[in-house]
Amino acid sequence: MDYSLKTSSQLRPILLGFRKAAGLTQADVAARLGVTQQTYAQLEANPAAVSVERLFKVLRVLDVDIALSRPTKDKAVAAPAPPPVAAKATPARKRASAAKKRENW
Repeated sequence: MDYSLKTSSQLRPILLGFRKAAGLTQADVAARLGVTQQTYAQLEANPAAVSVERLFKVLRVLDVDIALSRPTKDKAVAAPAPPPVAAKATPARKRASAAKKRENW
């Protein structure tokens, strides 16, 4: 069965469900990951706070695959409007814009 994830808050019940469906305890998963049960319990309680790499490791232990897909045409959202045309940037604006882009990475 496939499960759709739209928000990070949906991760916790999905991880919990996959772990229980696999017949594993938190201690079992923790042992397979090489961490303590308490560490895994914290991850399961707030999976949105962990790195993607750690989340992938947990999913591998639970034997869960991730598949990304686009919505079908029936569910597709209308294309967003194009952005407004920006005023010509001054050198100070260009520097601020470049600095802001670097901050976002």
